[in-house]
Amino acid sequence: MSASTLKDHYRCPDRYGVDLPFEAGEVIDALRLERYTKSKKSGGPFGQIAKSIYYTLRPWMGVAFRKHLQRAYWRKWKDITFPHWPVDRTVERVFEAVAMLSLDVAREGNMPFVWFWPEGFNGCVVLTHDIETETGRDFSLELVDIDASFGFKSAFQIVPEERYEVPESFLASLRSRQCEINLHGLNHDGRLFESRENFEKQVHKINAYAKEFGAEGFRSPSLYRNLDWYKDLEFAYDMSVPNCAHLEPQQGGCCTVLPYFIGGMVELPLTMAQDYSIFHILRQNSIELWKRQMELVLESNGLLSFNIHPDYIREEPYRRIYYELLQHLKTVCEQRNIWIALPNEVNHWWRLRQEMRLIESGHTCRIVGYGSERAVTASAGIHDGRLLYDLKGSGRGNHRKAWLPSEVIFARTS
Repeated sequence: MSASTLKDHYRCPDRYGVDLPFEAGEVIDALRLERYTKSKKSGGPFGQIAKSIYYTLRPWMGVAFRKHLQRAYWRKWKDITFPHWPVDRTVERVFEAVAMLSLDVAREGNMPFVWFWPEGFNGCVVLTHDIETETGRDFSLELVDIDASFGFKSAFQIVPEERYEVPESFLASLRSRQCEINLHGLNHDGRLFESRENFEKQVHKINAYAKEFGAEGFRSPSLYRNLDWYKDLEFAYDMSVPNCAHLEPQQGGCCTVLPYFIGGMVELPLTMAQDYSIFHILRQNSIELWKRQMELVLESNGLLSFNIHPDYIREEPYRRIYYELLQHLKTVCEQRNIWIALPNEVNHWWRLRQEMRLIESGHTCRIVGYGSERAVTASAGIHDGRLLYDLKGSGRGNHRKAWLPSEVIFARTS
Protein backbone atom coordinates (compact mmCIF):
# COMPACT_ATOMS: atom_id res chain seq x y z
CA MET A 1 0.00 0.00 0.00
CA SER A 2 1.40 3.38 -0.91
CA ALA A 3 2.01 6.10 1.64
CA SER A 4 -0.71 8.20 0.01
CA THR A 5 -3.31 5.45 0.53
CA LEU A 6 -2.40 5.09 4.18
CA LYS A 7 -2.46 8.87 4.46
CA ASP A 8 -5.95 9.05 2.94
CA HIS A 9 -7.25 7.02 5.87
CA TYR A 10 -5.15 8.30 8.74
CA ARG A 11 -4.02 11.73 7.50
CA CYS A 12 -0.58 10.76 8.79
CA PRO A 13 2.76 12.20 7.58
CA ASP A 14 3.85 11.23 4.08
CA ARG A 15 6.76 9.12 5.21
CA TYR A 16 4.56 6.33 6.52
CA GLY A 17 3.91 3.54 4.08
CA VAL A 18 5.13 0.08 3.17
CA ASP A 19 5.65 -1.87 -0.04
CA LEU A 20 3.42 -4.93 -0.26
CA PRO A 21 3.36 -7.81 -2.76
CA PHE A 22 -0.17 -6.70 -3.73
CA GLU A 23 -1.95 -3.37 -4.13
CA ALA A 24 -3.93 -3.01 -0.90
CA GLY A 25 -5.62 0.10 -2.26
CA GLU A 26 -7.33 -2.07 -4.85
CA VAL A 27 -8.56 -4.36 -2.09
CA ILE A 28 -10.01 -1.37 -0.23
CA ASP A 29 -11.73 -0.10 -3.39
CA ALA A 30 -13.14 -3.56 -4.13
CA LEU A 31 -14.73 -3.60 -0.70
CA ARG A 32 -15.92 0.00 -0.41
CA LEU A 33 -17.27 0.07 -3.97
CA GLU A 34 -18.70 -3.48 -3.72
CA ARG A 35 -16.74 -4.67 -6.74
CA TYR A 36 -16.43 -8.10 -5.16
CA THR A 37 -20.17 -8.57 -5.90
CA LYS A 38 -19.83 -8.13 -9.67
CA SER A 39 -19.42 -11.85 -10.27
CA LYS A 40 -22.61 -12.72 -8.40
CA LYS A 41 -25.73 -13.48 -10.36
CA SER A 42 -28.45 -10.85 -10.11
CA GLY A 43 -31.32 -13.25 -10.61
CA GLY A 44 -31.39 -13.09 -14.41
CA PRO A 45 -34.45 -12.15 -16.47
CA PHE A 46 -36.82 -13.97 -14.12
CA GLY A 47 -35.49 -12.03 -11.14
CA GLN A 48 -35.94 -8.73 -12.97
CA ILE A 49 -39.51 -9.64 -13.96
CA ALA A 50 -40.37 -10.65 -10.39
CA LYS A 51 -38.88 -7.41 -9.09
CA SER A 52 -40.86 -5.36 -11.62
CA ILE A 53 -44.12 -7.09 -10.66
CA TYR A 54 -43.40 -6.63 -6.95
CA TYR A 55 -42.80 -2.88 -7.21
CA THR A 56 -45.81 -2.43 -9.46
CA LEU A 57 -48.08 -4.06 -6.86
CA ARG A 58 -46.26 -2.79 -3.77
CA PRO A 59 -48.44 0.33 -3.25
CA TRP A 60 -51.43 -1.97 -2.74
CA MET A 61 -49.63 -4.41 -0.43
CA GLY A 62 -49.89 -3.77 3.27
CA VAL A 63 -47.02 -4.55 5.61
CA ALA A 64 -48.92 -7.57 6.95
CA PHE A 65 -48.86 -9.17 3.47
CA ARG A 66 -45.52 -7.79 2.26
CA LYS A 67 -43.51 -9.14 5.16
CA HIS A 68 -44.45 -12.75 4.32
CA LEU A 69 -43.08 -12.35 0.78
CA GLN A 70 -39.93 -10.78 2.10
CA ARG A 71 -39.33 -13.46 4.72
CA ALA A 72 -39.52 -16.05 1.95
CA TYR A 73 -37.09 -14.02 -0.16
CA TRP A 74 -34.57 -13.73 2.71
CA ARG A 75 -35.06 -17.22 4.15
CA LYS A 76 -31.39 -18.13 3.49
CA TRP A 77 -29.79 -14.88 4.60
CA LYS A 78 -27.88 -16.62 7.40
CA ASP A 79 -26.02 -18.69 4.79
CA ILE A 80 -24.22 -15.58 3.51
CA THR A 81 -20.63 -15.78 4.76
CA PHE A 82 -19.33 -12.41 3.55
CA PRO A 83 -19.65 -9.60 4.52
CA HIS A 84 -19.70 -10.63 8.15
CA TRP A 85 -23.00 -10.18 9.98
CA PRO A 86 -24.06 -8.03 11.79
CA VAL A 87 -21.20 -5.57 11.19
CA ASP A 88 -18.23 -6.00 8.87
CA ARG A 89 -15.01 -4.07 9.56
CA THR A 90 -12.68 -5.60 6.99
CA VAL A 91 -11.64 -2.21 5.59
CA GLU A 92 -10.58 -0.97 9.02
CA ARG A 93 -8.67 -4.21 9.63
CA VAL A 94 -6.73 -3.87 6.39
CA PHE A 95 -5.71 -0.30 7.16
CA GLU A 96 -4.68 -1.23 10.68
CA ALA A 97 -2.64 -4.19 9.49
CA VAL A 98 -0.78 -1.98 7.01
CA ALA A 99 -0.19 0.63 9.72
CA MET A 100 1.39 -2.06 11.90
CA LEU A 101 3.64 -3.18 9.05
CA SER A 102 4.63 0.43 8.41
CA LEU A 103 5.59 0.91 12.04
CA ASP A 104 7.61 -2.31 11.98
CA VAL A 105 9.49 -1.23 8.86
CA ALA A 106 10.13 2.26 10.24
CA ARG A 107 11.13 0.80 13.62
CA GLU A 108 9.00 3.39 15.35
CA GLY A 109 6.77 3.04 18.35
CA ASN A 110 3.93 5.30 17.24
CA MET A 111 2.44 6.84 14.12
CA PRO A 112 0.81 10.26 14.62
CA PHE A 113 -2.36 10.96 12.65
CA VAL A 114 -5.41 13.21 12.50
CA TRP A 115 -8.16 11.67 14.63
CA PHE A 116 -11.26 10.52 12.78
CA TRP A 117 -13.75 12.85 14.49
CA PRO A 118 -13.68 16.51 15.54
CA GLU A 119 -12.91 17.59 19.09
CA GLY A 120 -11.81 14.15 20.18
CA PHE A 121 -15.19 12.45 19.88
CA ASN A 122 -14.92 8.66 20.04
CA GLY A 123 -17.52 8.09 17.33
CA CYS A 124 -20.50 9.66 15.64
CA VAL A 125 -24.25 9.05 15.36
CA VAL A 126 -26.64 10.24 12.66
CA LEU A 127 -30.37 9.68 12.89
CA THR A 128 -32.21 9.60 9.55
CA HIS A 129 -35.81 8.93 8.52
CA ASP A 130 -36.97 7.83 5.06
CA ILE A 131 -40.57 8.93 4.46
CA GLU A 132 -42.28 6.34 2.25
CA THR A 133 -46.01 7.10 2.58
CA GLU A 134 -48.43 9.88 3.36
CA THR A 135 -48.93 8.35 6.78
CA GLY A 136 -45.22 8.62 7.45
CA ARG A 137 -45.15 12.19 6.22
CA ASP A 138 -47.97 13.15 8.59
CA PHE A 139 -46.16 11.58 11.55
CA SER A 140 -42.81 13.18 10.75
CA LEU A 141 -43.24 16.43 12.65
CA GLU A 142 -44.21 14.53 15.78
CA LEU A 143 -41.18 12.33 15.23
CA VAL A 144 -38.95 15.42 15.13
CA ASP A 145 -40.18 16.36 18.58
CA ILE A 146 -39.63 12.83 19.88
CA ASP A 147 -36.04 12.83 18.64
CA ALA A 148 -35.39 16.30 20.05
CA SER A 149 -36.73 15.28 23.48
CA PHE A 150 -33.77 12.89 23.71
CA GLY A 151 -31.29 15.42 22.34
CA PHE A 152 -31.08 14.14 18.76
CA LYS A 153 -31.19 15.96 15.45
CA SER A 154 -33.04 14.43 12.50
CA ALA A 155 -32.61 14.14 8.75
CA PHE A 156 -35.60 13.28 6.56
CA GLN A 157 -35.44 11.76 3.08
CA ILE A 158 -38.32 12.84 0.83
CA VAL A 159 -39.91 11.00 -2.12
CA PRO A 160 -40.89 13.96 -4.35
CA GLU A 161 -43.28 12.27 -6.80
CA GLU A 162 -46.30 9.94 -6.74
CA ARG A 163 -46.09 8.62 -3.17
CA TYR A 164 -47.48 11.73 -1.42
CA GLU A 165 -47.76 15.49 -1.71
CA VAL A 166 -44.77 17.50 -0.52
CA PRO A 167 -46.17 20.94 0.33
CA GLU A 168 -43.75 23.77 0.96
CA SER A 169 -45.34 24.26 4.37
CA PHE A 170 -44.20 20.77 5.36
CA LEU A 171 -40.63 21.40 4.24
CA ALA A 172 -40.65 24.78 5.98
CA SER A 173 -41.77 23.10 9.22
CA LEU A 174 -38.87 20.67 9.03
CA ARG A 175 -36.40 23.45 8.33
CA SER A 176 -37.74 25.58 11.18
CA ARG A 177 -36.95 22.67 13.52
CA GLN A 178 -33.34 22.56 12.23
CA CYS A 179 -33.94 19.27 10.42
CA GLU A 180 -32.11 18.25 7.30
CA ILE A 181 -34.00 17.50 4.08
CA ASN A 182 -32.61 14.98 1.58
CA LEU A 183 -33.88 13.18 -1.52
CA HIS A 184 -35.10 9.58 -1.45
CA GLY A 185 -35.09 8.85 -5.16
CA LEU A 186 -37.86 10.10 -7.43
CA ASN A 187 -40.94 7.94 -6.89
CA HIS A 188 -39.72 4.86 -4.98
CA ASP A 189 -40.62 2.51 -7.83
CA GLY A 190 -37.54 0.31 -7.37
CA ARG A 191 -36.38 0.91 -10.94
CA LEU A 192 -33.89 3.75 -10.58
CA PHE A 193 -30.84 1.52 -11.18
CA GLU A 194 -32.65 -1.18 -13.16
CA SER A 195 -31.09 0.00 -16.42
CA ARG A 196 -28.99 2.89 -17.66
CA GLU A 197 -32.00 4.15 -19.61
CA ASN A 198 -34.22 4.24 -16.52
CA PHE A 199 -31.49 5.92 -14.53
CA GLU A 200 -31.00 8.67 -17.09
CA LYS A 201 -34.76 9.29 -17.21
CA GLN A 202 -34.92 9.79 -13.46
CA VAL A 203 -31.59 11.33 -12.53
CA HIS A 204 -32.27 14.71 -14.17
CA LYS A 205 -35.50 15.09 -12.21
CA ILE A 206 -33.81 13.94 -9.01
CA ASN A 207 -31.07 16.54 -9.39
CA ALA A 208 -33.68 19.22 -10.12
CA TYR A 209 -35.64 18.34 -6.98
CA ALA A 210 -32.42 18.43 -4.97
CA LYS A 211 -31.89 22.05 -6.01
CA GLU A 212 -35.54 22.91 -5.37
CA PHE A 213 -35.51 21.41 -1.86
CA GLY A 214 -31.97 22.51 -1.02
CA ALA A 215 -31.05 18.84 -0.48
CA GLU A 216 -27.36 18.00 -0.33
CA GLY A 217 -27.80 14.31 0.51
CA PHE A 218 -29.29 11.31 -1.27
CA ARG A 219 -30.54 7.86 -0.32
CA SER A 220 -31.73 5.46 -2.98
CA PRO A 221 -35.11 3.77 -2.44
CA SER A 222 -34.69 0.24 -1.05
CA LEU A 223 -30.94 0.92 -1.14
CA TYR A 224 -30.63 -0.13 -4.78
CA ARG A 225 -27.39 1.27 -6.16
CA ASN A 226 -24.86 1.24 -8.96
CA LEU A 227 -21.84 3.14 -7.71
CA ASP A 228 -20.39 3.45 -11.22
CA TRP A 229 -23.27 5.81 -12.08
CA TYR A 230 -22.97 8.02 -9.01
CA LYS A 231 -21.05 10.65 -10.92
CA ASP A 232 -24.37 11.74 -12.47
CA LEU A 233 -25.96 12.44 -9.08
CA GLU A 234 -25.48 16.08 -8.05
CA PHE A 235 -25.22 15.61 -4.31
CA ALA A 236 -22.51 16.26 -1.74
CA TYR A 237 -23.07 12.94 0.01
CA ASP A 238 -24.91 9.64 -0.25
CA MET A 239 -26.37 7.26 2.37
CA SER A 240 -27.34 4.27 0.21
CA VAL A 241 -24.56 1.75 0.83
CA PRO A 242 -25.08 -0.66 3.74
CA ASN A 243 -22.14 -1.88 5.73
CA CYS A 244 -23.56 -5.38 5.48
CA ALA A 245 -26.57 -5.87 3.21
CA HIS A 246 -27.79 -9.32 4.24
CA LEU A 247 -31.38 -8.14 4.69
CA GLU A 248 -31.56 -5.71 1.77
CA PRO A 249 -32.97 -6.39 -1.74
CA GLN A 250 -29.50 -5.76 -3.19
CA GLN A 251 -26.91 -7.67 -1.24
CA GLY A 252 -23.27 -6.78 -0.75
CA GLY A 253 -21.96 -4.10 1.58
CA CYS A 254 -19.02 -1.72 1.85
CA CYS A 255 -17.37 -3.52 4.82
CA THR A 256 -16.47 -0.28 6.60
CA VAL A 257 -17.93 1.73 9.47
CA LEU A 258 -16.32 5.04 8.50
CA PRO A 259 -17.25 7.54 5.75
CA TYR A 260 -15.34 7.41 2.48
CA PHE A 261 -15.33 9.04 -0.94
CA ILE A 262 -17.02 7.80 -4.10
CA GLY A 263 -15.52 10.19 -6.59
CA GLY A 264 -16.44 13.64 -5.31
CA MET A 265 -19.30 12.36 -3.14
CA VAL A 266 -18.90 11.41 0.52
CA GLU A 267 -20.51 8.08 1.37
CA LEU A 268 -22.04 7.74 4.83
CA PRO A 269 -22.53 3.97 5.09
CA LEU A 270 -25.67 2.63 6.73
CA THR A 271 -24.18 0.68 9.63
CA MET A 272 -27.33 -0.16 11.62
CA ALA A 273 -30.04 -2.61 10.54
CA GLN A 274 -33.20 -0.89 9.36
CA ASP A 275 -36.23 -0.89 11.65
CA TYR A 276 -38.42 -2.69 9.10
CA SER A 277 -35.92 -5.55 8.82
CA ILE A 278 -35.69 -6.00 12.57
CA PHE A 279 -39.44 -5.84 13.20
CA HIS A 280 -40.85 -7.63 10.17
CA ILE A 281 -38.12 -9.83 8.69
CA LEU A 282 -36.31 -10.95 11.84
CA ARG A 283 -39.48 -10.58 13.94
CA GLN A 284 -37.57 -9.07 16.86
CA ASN A 285 -39.40 -6.63 19.12
CA SER A 286 -36.32 -5.41 20.96
CA ILE A 287 -33.22 -3.26 20.50
CA GLU A 288 -30.77 -6.09 21.15
CA LEU A 289 -29.48 -6.29 17.57
CA TRP A 290 -28.98 -2.52 17.47
CA LYS A 291 -27.09 -2.66 20.77
CA ARG A 292 -24.81 -5.37 19.43
CA GLN A 293 -24.15 -3.44 16.23
CA MET A 294 -23.45 -0.27 18.18
CA GLU A 295 -20.77 -2.01 20.23
CA LEU A 296 -19.07 -3.40 17.13
CA VAL A 297 -19.12 -0.06 15.30
CA LEU A 298 -17.79 1.88 18.28
CA GLU A 299 -14.95 -0.61 18.71
CA SER A 300 -13.73 0.91 15.44
CA ASN A 301 -14.69 4.47 16.44
CA GLY A 302 -17.14 4.41 13.58
CA LEU A 303 -20.37 5.98 12.40
CA LEU A 304 -23.64 4.85 14.00
CA SER A 305 -25.97 5.47 11.07
CA PHE A 306 -29.67 4.75 11.66
CA ASN A 307 -32.59 4.75 9.24
CA ILE A 308 -35.88 4.66 11.14
CA HIS A 309 -39.05 4.99 9.06
CA PRO A 310 -41.85 7.18 10.43
CA ASP A 311 -44.19 4.89 8.47
CA TYR A 312 -43.39 1.89 10.69
CA ILE A 313 -42.97 3.21 14.24
CA ARG A 314 -46.23 5.10 14.77
CA GLU A 315 -48.00 2.18 16.47
CA GLU A 316 -47.19 -0.04 19.42
CA PRO A 317 -45.06 -1.95 20.16
CA TYR A 318 -42.74 -0.23 17.67
CA ARG A 319 -43.10 3.24 19.14
CA ARG A 320 -42.16 1.92 22.59
CA ILE A 321 -39.14 0.12 21.10
CA TYR A 322 -38.05 3.32 19.39
CA TYR A 323 -38.23 5.23 22.68
CA GLU A 324 -36.08 2.50 24.23
CA LEU A 325 -33.56 2.86 21.41
CA LEU A 326 -33.33 6.63 21.85
CA GLN A 327 -32.84 6.33 25.60
CA HIS A 328 -30.08 3.75 25.16
CA LEU A 329 -28.45 5.77 22.39
CA LYS A 330 -28.54 8.91 24.54
CA THR A 331 -26.81 7.06 27.38
CA VAL A 332 -24.13 5.68 25.05
CA CYS A 333 -23.44 9.11 23.57
CA GLU A 334 -23.07 10.67 27.01
CA GLN A 335 -20.92 7.94 28.52
CA ARG A 336 -18.67 7.34 25.52
CA ASN A 337 -18.34 10.86 24.13
CA ILE A 338 -20.12 10.29 20.81
CA TRP A 339 -20.76 13.16 18.38
CA ILE A 340 -24.46 13.67 17.63
CA ALA A 341 -24.54 15.15 14.13
CA LEU A 342 -26.64 15.70 11.05
CA PRO A 343 -25.45 13.89 7.90
CA ASN A 344 -24.30 17.11 6.25
CA GLU A 345 -22.21 17.98 9.30
CA VAL A 346 -20.42 14.65 8.91
CA ASN A 347 -20.01 15.30 5.18
CA HIS A 348 -18.55 18.73 5.90
CA TRP A 349 -16.13 17.43 8.52
CA TRP A 350 -14.94 14.53 6.36
CA ARG A 351 -14.14 16.92 3.53
CA LEU A 352 -12.22 19.22 5.88
CA ARG A 353 -10.27 16.34 7.39
CA GLN A 354 -9.36 15.06 3.90
CA GLU A 355 -7.50 18.32 3.24
CA MET A 356 -5.68 18.53 6.59
CA ARG A 357 -2.00 17.79 6.98
CA LEU A 358 0.00 16.72 10.01
CA ILE A 359 3.30 18.60 10.33
CA GLU A 360 6.07 17.12 12.48
CA SER A 361 8.63 19.34 14.18
CA GLY A 362 10.99 17.50 16.47
CA HIS A 363 8.87 15.66 18.99
CA THR A 364 5.75 17.71 18.38
CA CYS A 365 3.03 17.61 15.72
CA ARG A 366 0.52 20.16 14.57
CA ILE A 367 -2.43 19.91 12.23
CA VAL A 368 -2.77 22.47 9.47
CA GLY A 369 -5.65 23.19 7.14
CA TYR A 370 -9.03 24.87 7.22
CA GLY A 371 -11.02 23.68 10.23
CA SER A 372 -7.94 22.26 11.97
CA GLU A 373 -8.89 24.02 15.21
CA ARG A 374 -11.48 21.26 15.69
CA ALA A 375 -9.06 18.46 14.88
CA VAL A 376 -7.18 16.35 17.42
CA THR A 377 -3.84 14.59 17.03
CA ALA A 378 -3.88 10.88 17.81
CA SER A 379 -1.24 8.18 17.64
CA ALA A 380 -1.33 4.53 16.60
CA GLY A 381 1.06 2.15 18.27
CA ILE A 382 1.72 -1.58 18.51
CA HIS A 383 1.16 -3.11 21.93
CA ASP A 384 1.33 -6.86 22.53
CA GLY A 385 1.02 -7.52 18.82
CA ARG A 386 -2.01 -5.28 18.40
CA LEU A 387 -2.64 -1.76 17.13
CA LEU A 388 -3.95 0.70 19.71
CA TYR A 389 -4.99 4.32 19.33
CA ASP A 390 -4.38 7.12 21.80
CA LEU A 391 -5.84 10.60 21.66
CA LYS A 392 -3.18 13.14 22.51
CA GLY A 393 -5.07 16.41 22.27
CA SER A 394 -8.27 15.56 24.10
CA GLY A 395 -6.85 14.94 27.55
CA ARG A 396 -8.07 11.33 27.60
CA GLY A 397 -7.58 8.04 25.86
CA ASN A 398 -10.40 6.78 23.70
CA HIS A 399 -12.53 3.73 24.35
CA ARG A 400 -11.30 1.76 21.38
CA LYS A 401 -10.56 -1.95 21.74
CA ALA A 402 -7.46 -3.43 20.12
CA TRP A 403 -7.55 -5.30 16.83
CA LEU A 404 -6.10 -8.68 15.96
CA PRO A 405 -2.47 -9.03 14.89
CA SER A 406 -1.87 -8.43 11.20
CA GLU A 407 -0.94 -12.05 10.46
CA VAL A 408 -4.56 -13.11 11.09
CA ILE A 409 -6.15 -10.03 9.59
CA PHE A 410 -7.73 -11.92 6.70
CA ALA A 411 -8.79 -14.95 8.72
CA ARG A 412 -11.85 -13.19 10.12
CA THR A 413 -14.05 -10.38 8.90
CA SER A 414 -15.93 -9.29 12.01
